[in-house]
Amino acid sequence: MWQKKRASPELLLKMAYAQQQLGHYPAALLYLSMAQARQPRVRTWQQLASLAAQHRLVGYPNTWQQELRVQAQRYYYPGLQVLLAGAVVAAVGLLLRRRGRGPWVAFAAYLVLLAAYLHLLRPAPAGLVSRAGAALMAGPGASSAWLSTAALGDRLPVLGREDIWYRVQWQQRVAYVRATDLLVVE
Repeated sequence: MWQKKRASPELLLKMAYAQQQLGHYPAALLYLSMAQARQPRVRTWQQLASLAAQHRLVGYPNTWQQELRVQAQRYYYPGLQVLLAGAVVAAVGLLLRRRGRGPWVAFAAYLVLLAAYLHLLRPAPAGLVSRAGAALMAGPGASSAWLSTAALGDRLPVLGREDIWYRVQWQQRVAYVRATDLLVVE
């Protein structure tokens, strides 16, 4: 299921429920995260935050700001489709009418708005720590300073990748974790 990425959000939620009933909270967190990535819902996020709170995990804020973020993610792709369709229609209309500079300036402003929408509201990837005791390092190397140890199931925002290391955000700073210790959910 993980490699093919073909499971429906409903099946993922059922798998999460089954894993939670069996007491396998890391698997439940993974399935809930995958369902959340495919179909963002406030209820799914609340379940994630509740399960994480039970096991004292980090990276699962249960605030109104997070619920607002989840709603923005839910409507990100439909909103993007509408904005791109509007850009195409406006471009065709401008090319057919060939009027002064005013409409072109308005179209350029619309494209800047579209770029801001793409950049500011895009869903950010997050990684789930898949190994208990995963080391968080100050740099991308085994010789770097050790910062902390992550718990199994901790959720860390992924900032990028460098060789076999993921650059993640941890306690308002940048840390590195081995790629084998993190499952990235996008």
